[in-house]
Amino acid sequence: MDLITILEKTVSPDQNELRTAQQFLENAAQQNLPELLKQLSEILKLTSNSPVARMQSGLQLKNALYSKESSVRAQHMQRWLSFEENLRQYIKQNVLETLGTETFHPSSAAQCVAYIACAELPHQLWPNLIQILTDNVTATESTEPVRQATLEALGYICQDIEPEVLQSQSNQILTAIVHGMKKDEPSESVRVAATNALLNSLEFTRANFDKESERHFLMQVVCEATQSSSTNVRVAALQCLVRIMSLYYNHMEHYMGPALFAITLDAMRSDVDAIALQGIEFWSTVCDEELDLAIEAAEAMELGRPPAKVSRFYAKGALQFLAPLLLQTLPRGAVDEDDEDDDWTPAKAAGVCLMLLATTCEDDVLPHVLPFVTDNIASADWRHRDAAVLAFGSILEGPNIETLRPVVQQAMPALIDMVRGDASLAVRDTAAWTIGRVCDILRDVVLHDALVQLLLNALGDALRAESRVATNVCWALSSLADAAADQAHAQTNGVHVDETDDTLHTFALSPYLGAIVAGLLDTTERPDANTHNLKSAAYEALMELIKNAPKDCYEAVQHCAQVILERLQKATVHGTTSENVDVQSLLCACLQTVLRKLQKNDLPVIADPAMSALMSVLSPPNGGLPHGGVHEDALLAIAALVEVMDTGFSKYMIHLVPIVETALQRYDEEAVCSAAVGLVGDICRALNSEIQPFADLLMNRLLNLIGAENVPRSLKPPVLGVIGDMALAMGVQFTKYAPIVLNGMLQQAAEAAIQQPEDADVMDYINELREGCLEAYTGIVQGTKEESRQLLEPSVMNMVHLLQAIDASPDSSDAVLAAACGLIGDLLTTFKGAALQALDIPGVLSLLQKARRSKTAKTKSLGNWATREMRKLKNNVNASS
Repeated sequence: MDLITILEKTVSPDQNELRTAQQFLENAAQQNLPELLKQLSEILKLTSNSPVARMQSGLQLKNALYSKESSVRAQHMQRWLSFEENLRQYIKQNVLETLGTETFHPSSAAQCVAYIACAELPHQLWPNLIQILTDNVTATESTEPVRQATLEALGYICQDIEPEVLQSQSNQILTAIVHGMKKDEPSESVRVAATNALLNSLEFTRANFDKESERHFLMQVVCEATQSSSTNVRVAALQCLVRIMSLYYNHMEHYMGPALFAITLDAMRSDVDAIALQGIEFWSTVCDEELDLAIEAAEAMELGRPPAKVSRFYAKGALQFLAPLLLQTLPRGAVDEDDEDDDWTPAKAAGVCLMLLATTCEDDVLPHVLPFVTDNIASADWRHRDAAVLAFGSILEGPNIETLRPVVQQAMPALIDMVRGDASLAVRDTAAWTIGRVCDILRDVVLHDALVQLLLNALGDALRAESRVATNVCWALSSLADAAADQAHAQTNGVHVDETDDTLHTFALSPYLGAIVAGLLDTTERPDANTHNLKSAAYEALMELIKNAPKDCYEAVQHCAQVILERLQKATVHGTTSENVDVQSLLCACLQTVLRKLQKNDLPVIADPAMSALMSVLSPPNGGLPHGGVHEDALLAIAALVEVMDTGFSKYMIHLVPIVETALQRYDEEAVCSAAVGLVGDICRALNSEIQPFADLLMNRLLNLIGAENVPRSLKPPVLGVIGDMALAMGVQFTKYAPIVLNGMLQQAAEAAIQQPEDADVMDYINELREGCLEAYTGIVQGTKEESRQLLEPSVMNMVHLLQAIDASPDSSDAVLAAACGLIGDLLTTFKGAALQALDIPGVLSLLQKARRSKTAKTKSLGNWATREMRKLKNNVNASS
C-alpha cells in the first residue's frame, strides 16, 4: 500500500480506515523501523505532498523518537542511536531541510529535530546542530517561516534536554533567541517562538545571568517584550519574568524598582486574563522565594552561620500596592454564581497570591484586607460578598493567632449564617471553605462551648447542600476532628491511664460524633457524590473522625465498621469498572482506619469477613491484576489487620503469600510494591518464628527486589529494613541466608550508602539507604545473637566504614543517627570487647556525641544508651587490666 495514502487515512473519520492505517504503520515499524523512518522523513521533506501526509509523517517520526513516559523515551533514544550513522545522517538532513517549509504549526519538523537532538547531543553527536539553528535565525536571507520553525526547534530542545548538556552552547542559543525577540523583528510569530525558547532556556543560562553586562542585556530584551502590542508576545515575556524571579532572585534588586514592579502591576491591571494571570503569578513567585529564604535564614541562625542568600523583602515593600489590586481582582470571578468552570482565572490566582502574601507579610497584611472584608461582607452583589469571604479566608495563615482570634470570633456567626442560608451558591461554597480554614488554623476558637454546637448544626445541614459546598464541609469536619483530639490530648498533658492504649476517653465532639459519622456515610451514597470530589472528601473525613474517636464514641466506630465491611463485600461483586474500583479503594482505606480502632473482643467477629473481602479485591473475577490504587489500599488494610491480630493472623498466611509474592513483582506500580514490602515487615513483626514456612519464598522475592535493575531505587532501602525484620523474626534460622545477605546484598548497599553527594534529593535517598542498611544489620545482630559473631565478623569493617561516613556527613538525618546508635549499642552488647576495639574510634565517638545532642528524644535516648554500653565495657577492660 502507498505510504502517503496510509498517512492520510490516519485522520480518517471512518474507524475501519483508521484502524487499518494504524495497523499498517505498526506492522511496518515491527518489520523494518529504520526504513519506515527514512521514508517518513522523505514524505515530510517533500513540499508537493499534502499537508496532512506531511504532518502525519512528522508525527509518526516524532513518536518513534519520543514518549511522555521517561523509561519508554530512554528506550526510543537508545534505539535511535543503534541505527546506522548513514541512515541517521540522512533523516537528520531531511528534517533540517523541512524547517520553514510547512504550512501548519506547531512545526512537525521542529519537533523531530528536537527529539533527535535530545538523543544525540548528550553523546556529543550532531555537534554542529546548534550552530546550524543559530545561522537559520540570524542569516539575513532567512525567511519568516524558517526563523519561526527554527526557534520552535530550539525551544523544544531547551525544554526536554538536561540543562548541563547545553551549558557550553548557551551563548549561541541566546544569540539566536535574542535575535528573534528584538523589537524590530516584523513577525509576531517569530517573536513568540523566540520568547518561548528563552523561557525554556533560562535554566542553563545561569553563567550568562551571573555576568552583569549579559544579565542587563537579557533583562532589557525581556522587559521590552512585555511592552509588545502582541498579547502572545507579552504573555510569553511575562512568563519569562516569573521564571527569572524563581531562578535568579538574588540578581533582581537592580531591576525591581526601575522596571519589574511597574511592569507586573500594570499586567495585574490588564483586562486580558492571560496577562493578568502572569502579573499575579510573578508576585506569588516572589512570596514563594521569600518564604523559602525566611526558612533558610532561621535554619542558618540556629546553626550560628549567615544564610547563603538573603531576602530583599520585595513582598512587604509592595504590599500596600499589591493588596488593593488583588482585592479588586477577587470579584472578577465566575460569570455567574452557578458557574462551575475549573479554568484558572485571575480571581482564583488573586486568592492564592493573597494567601502567600499573608504568610510572607504576616500581621502587615491585616490593615489592607480587613476593611475590604467589612465593606463587602453584606454587599447586595454576591460577587462582592464572595470576594469578602474569600479574602478573609485567605489571610488566616501568617498573621499572629492572638491578633486574629478576636477577629475570627466576631466573624464566625456571620460565616455560619452564610454557609447555611446565603442566597448565592458561590458564597455558601466559599463560606464553607473559610470555616474549614478556621477549623484547621484557629482550632480553639471553633471548639469553644458556645460555638461548637451552632457550628456543627450548620455543617450538618450544609452536608446535605450542593456537592461543591458539601465537599468543603467534609474538609471542615475533618479538621474539627483533628482539632478536638489535639485539644483533648493537651488537656491530659499526653498522660494516659493505660500506657499501651493512647485512645482518648472523650473530646469536644463526643456528643455529636455518632450523628456526624451517620451523615458522612449518607453523603458517600448521594447520587451526586461523584461530583466535586465529594465521595472521596466524605470518606477522608470519616477516616479522620474514626481515627480520633474517643472511647465514649465506640458505638459509632462499631457501626461504621459494619457499614464499611458490608459495602466492601458488595463492591467486590460489582466488577472492575473504573467507578467501582475507586469505591473499593476508598472502602479499603476506610477499613484500615476502622480496624485499628476496634477492641480486641470485636476482632474475631470482623476478621474473617474482612479478610475474605480484601482477598476478593486482590483476586478480581476477571483473573487479572487489581488496579494499582486499590491493590495498594487493600494491602495496607491487610497490614492493619496484621497489626491488630498479631500472631492470630497466621491462619491466613497460606492464602495470602501468593498474593504478596505477586505484589512484590509489580515494579511497574511502585506504590503497590512498596505496600507489599511494608506488609512483609508487619507480618514478620507479628508472627515472629511462625514466618518460617513462608520465609524462603518471601526472601527470594526481597532479594530479587534488591538485585533487579528495573526496580525503582526508592524501594531498596525499605527492603533492607524488612530483611532486618525477617532476621529478627527467624532468629538463628536466618543463618542460611546470611552469606548472600551479608557478603552480597548488604555489602553492595553499604558501599553505595557511604557516598556523600552534593545534590539534596540524592542525599535524601542516601540517608534512606543508610537507614535501611543499619536496620538490616541490627535485625541480624539481634535475631541471630548465638551465631552473630561468626556471621558478622567479616562485615564489621563495612559497618564501621558506614558509621564513619554517617559521622562525616553534615546532612545525616536524625533517623539515621538513631539507627546508627542502635546498631552500635547492639554490637557492643553482643560482641563485648571485640566490638569495643572496632568502635572506640574518633568517627564513632563523634557520631555518639551528635546523637546525645539531638533535639529528637529517640535519637538522644539511643545515643545515651550506646554511650553507656561503651563506657561499661571500657571500665571492665580497665578493671581487668
